[in-house]
Amino acid sequence: MISISKLKFIDKFREVENLEIIENKSDVKRLSKDFYNYSPILTEKLDECIADLVVRPSDHKAVKEVAEICWELSIPLTLRGSGTGNYGQAVPLFKGVVMQMSQFNKLEEFDPSTGFVKVQSGCVMGDLNKQLEKYGRELRLLPSTWKTATIGGFIAGGSGGIGSIRWGFLRDPGNLIGLEAVTMNEKPALLKFDAEESEPLNHAYGTNGIITSLLLATDIKRKWYSLVIDCIEFEKTIEILKTLTSAAINLKLGAILEEEIVDQMPKWFKSKSRSHKVLIQSTFGGIKTIELICKKFKVESTLLGEEEKLVNGISEVVWNHTTLHMRSRDKNWTYLQMLLPLNNEIELINFLRKKWGKKVLWHLEAVSQQGSPRLAALPVLKWNGAEELNEIMEDCKKLGAFIFNPHVLTVEGGGLGVVDADQVKAKLRFDPKGLLNPGKLEGWEVKEQFKI
Repeated sequence: MISISKLKFIDKFREVENLEIIENKSDVKRLSKDFYNYSPILTEKLDECIADLVVRPSDHKAVKEVAEICWELSIPLTLRGSGTGNYGQAVPLFKGVVMQMSQFNKLEEFDPSTGFVKVQSGCVMGDLNKQLEKYGRELRLLPSTWKTATIGGFIAGGSGGIGSIRWGFLRDPGNLIGLEAVTMNEKPALLKFDAEESEPLNHAYGTNGIITSLLLATDIKRKWYSLVIDCIEFEKTIEILKTLTSAAINLKLGAILEEEIVDQMPKWFKSKSRSHKVLIQSTFGGIKTIELICKKFKVESTLLGEEEKLVNGISEVVWNHTTLHMRSRDKNWTYLQMLLPLNNEIELINFLRKKWGKKVLWHLEAVSQQGSPRLAALPVLKWNGAEELNEIMEDCKKLGAFIFNPHVLTVEGGGLGVVDADQVKAKLRFDPKGLLNPGKLEGWEVKEQFKI
């Protein structure tokens, strides 16, 4: 792409009504980034990737006109929410235009008979949850960045988070009910997709459609209480968490932090006792059962109170916020993401502990996979080069873990592992020139004019 100082297409964008144009270099640079710097590998690849221009549409007509201009001039277009992702999902690899959807921030409809909510893609999840309260509902799944992340960014670039202990992952049937998206072709159109048709656009990094609104399932609004369990033996934390996930109680969150990670968390979270921690969110009724289970395991628990009323709740130290806090102390920490082998979690962890010592510190999250309780891991790693990172990942794979690699750029590399034919078919249909976020879909060859 040509540099922004030489752009002739800027005048075309100025003719579009209800479109904010951002040209300031520092703003364009800031809005071309997300939190990819969690990965030293992605940092090296993405630091110089900056758009030529950023635009903010405030209605569908503006979105379609931006798409039409990009089609006419073969300009790459990358979609962006709040930029809270960690894998470079919103970073433009080939310059062009970044379109931030923050003006699409309205709750459009709520169906009390189903609990489904239709919401525009740029709505911040924290704001959406507050609006759902008046209907007695809440979002099922939340990333740790939910206070600032947009719902469209989460669907397009996320996978799971707080709530995955009950509701699994975003791509599990029943979470995303439908969506609306604008196509990238000669005459862009706003199309409606049902649940099945939405699957190729779910977790596709915005490579095959411009999502403008989503239809989501919600949950009954509950008061969630946070509790911390202290354990001296790490193996016992896993036994306890597995026991809790099998109990007949409502759970929103279940996590384990190794004591060396606990030591690096914010001061408000630390306790007087040095120990591994099991972090739980449950209803008040569930707390009684949890306390009974703790008594059987002969461990101490501390009830922190209702999560929403806490100045700092445990939601601030789980999922990728754990990595965030570790990196705030030492930028040499990075991380991995994986699904641990069923009933073989301890063997894998003990093997890596013996081989790698404190280069790998353990952070586990309870999730549901196809309705069954499983343990995911987001261990933090001391960075010592790509070769060592790859060796650690190979060790995990050999012992049965499924890796969601956060050090790669593509949809497939980060999770699916294989090319999704339906995603490629959707791109062929809705973005035949390959202009939407080029370089992020392995099943689609990037055209020569975009090559760096």
